[in-house]
Amino acid sequence: MRRSHCIESDGRYPSAPSCSGDRRGIQARTTTDWRRTMTAPNDTQALKALVGDRVHLAEALKAADVAPLLMVLVHLGGDPAWLDRIAPHIQGPWSFHEHTPDDLKAELRQAVIDLLTEYATTGRPLPITPPMHLLPRMLDVCTGQHVPPEYHAMVLEEMDLAGDDPKTVKWREPVARETLDHFNVLVIGAGFSGVAMGIKLKEAGIPFTIIEKNDTVGGTWYENSYPGCGVDTANHFYSYSFNNNHDWDHFFAKRDEIFHYIQRNADANALGDQIRYNEEVTSAVWDDVAQLWRVEIRGNDGRSSSATANVVVSAVGQLNRPQMPTIPGMEDFEGPAFHTARWNHEADIAGRRVGLIGTGASGMQVGPAIAPIVDNLTIFQRSPHWAMANPLYFETVSDDKKWVLKNIPFYAKWFRFQLFWSSSDGFHPMLQIDPTWPDQERSLNAANAKIREQLEAHIATELNNDADLIRKSTPDYPPYGKRMLRDNHWYRMLTRSNVDLVTEHIDHIEKDAVVTKDGVRHPVDVLVFATGFQARRMLSPMHIEGRNGVTIRESWGEDDPRAHLGMTMPGFPNLFLIYGPNTNLAHGGSAVFHSECQIRYIMQAIRELVETGATSVEVKEKPFWDYQDKVDAAHRGMVWSHPGVTSWYKNAAGRVTQNSPWRLVDYRNLTEVFDPAEYEFRGPATGSEQAA
Repeated sequence: MRRSHCIESDGRYPSAPSCSGDRRGIQARTTTDWRRTMTAPNDTQALKALVGDRVHLAEALKAADVAPLLMVLVHLGGDPAWLDRIAPHIQGPWSFHEHTPDDLKAELRQAVIDLLTEYATTGRPLPITPPMHLLPRMLDVCTGQHVPPEYHAMVLEEMDLAGDDPKTVKWREPVARETLDHFNVLVIGAGFSGVAMGIKLKEAGIPFTIIEKNDTVGGTWYENSYPGCGVDTANHFYSYSFNNNHDWDHFFAKRDEIFHYIQRNADANALGDQIRYNEEVTSAVWDDVAQLWRVEIRGNDGRSSSATANVVVSAVGQLNRPQMPTIPGMEDFEGPAFHTARWNHEADIAGRRVGLIGTGASGMQVGPAIAPIVDNLTIFQRSPHWAMANPLYFETVSDDKKWVLKNIPFYAKWFRFQLFWSSSDGFHPMLQIDPTWPDQERSLNAANAKIREQLEAHIATELNNDADLIRKSTPDYPPYGKRMLRDNHWYRMLTRSNVDLVTEHIDHIEKDAVVTKDGVRHPVDVLVFATGFQARRMLSPMHIEGRNGVTIRESWGEDDPRAHLGMTMPGFPNLFLIYGPNTNLAHGGSAVFHSECQIRYIMQAIRELVETGATSVEVKEKPFWDYQDKVDAAHRGMVWSHPGVTSWYKNAAGRVTQNSPWRLVDYRNLTEVFDPAEYEFRGPATGSEQAA
């Protein structure tokens, strides 16, 4: 069997495995047509049509943001002088950080029109990759910040400007169709990650089945349909890197847009035949003799079935099982009562008294959405959250801007990069505890203190300097101790005459009221629980049993999930997790970005199995525990371990089990290359270990 060998790491961390030569074989096939817009870049006829109506083109370009349009000009023209002229007017990565004079904007737009016309006239092909000698300067100017060289490769990947898609794993040598026909992967869940996993498996020609408990794809974006449900990451970035969507109606999309985007991707890739809807995996048991997983499945109609799989990939995530609180008297309540993730659309809340229990991410979204239509909204808050404003949060995308995104070559890619950087690793230093910082109850370091000042000023302004509401709404822990939320007029909502914010803890519930510890009775007709999810009991309620009969609950306990790189565990061969332990992003970035990193890694592991003829792959104990130690050590110096923070990020022992401590670039580097030296491989005939 052919085996590649990795060079030893120099011991620094985080770092990607270093290999001699390109073991990945990531010379991806050309992206299929459905992924491209008319900027299939070398379509001369399309370019001629684009510049044919210069009046319309000039008018549409007025909707273009300056920074990405400037990048288009330099990308295609290679003239660095434009960077020097406009750089002083770009102060940050968001469009509202740019203040270019109108006459210079007009000159920029005309230069783009002239350059596109020149390309259309000469038939010269558009360069997919930007001029590499100018790339560092382009990235810095586009964001108004310094983009370190360590990010350059990741940025080109994310913009799909690295030539062939580096995230698509291709066979390094021909694989017989018969070999693939006898190999299959079972994916659990058809949400954002499950659909992406299916797309990549299908591209590679690997047989697979997706088991989905609902009647359609979408996962959390199907199940969560409460009023106000939406994304708090700009959705031109919160989307697949291999299929950007240029038709978003909002910069921060609501639930329906995200859900339909996932649906369209599943349909465009014809995944329907590989998805079994209305079925749920109840059990997966590893058969060490047969070297495969035996999976038990229960349909929503109560019928049971069995399946086998060489590889199982869990794409159920962390936030898929609602967490209901245990409050005395809940069963006595006579009105509608439901969790935000199971919103009861039959319950008419208009003109009624609604009690909202919980003020986390979903609570902050649903509150402002329903406050205008209910008679009274009583909000029961255990602890406040920090929420950051963004001027684009409520903005719609104009038709002209959609046109620019679809039609101006490379504009959408540079726009995506701008959003990527704005929500990326820039916040990571704010999460680090400075042991010399004097006021650690309120902040962690100088940067964290500065952001706290800005957040407090925003709260005071939005609450009209109401001292009581400011006191109730200001967290007593440092910023980012819990998830940083988007302010979707939450604070403004608290000033409404029909909204009451209750900070006394709940004592019990009666048939038509919530009673707090101070004895006050709060009459309500409807109860909404915005109380989060059972994230600590990851993979629950499935029964997962690995080698030697050890179950996942025995391995993890009730609340201590661990996985190598967040994806795989000793004792559970051929089992991979997407959005597993310590992969939640709580400082920035996009869960879609993380899932694509994980999918690339998993696809390389599968390729290793198929190409070598091995039947199982299992992470070794030493790299597994080395990684756990490094994760825990990193977390000890970060905000989520702060003694003043209580959150679902930590288990009962205080260990951070959910969040990733790494920057995005660190995690991308850690998962870029699957390292066989970290794994045990077993062969088909005897079940004996193969030499690594």
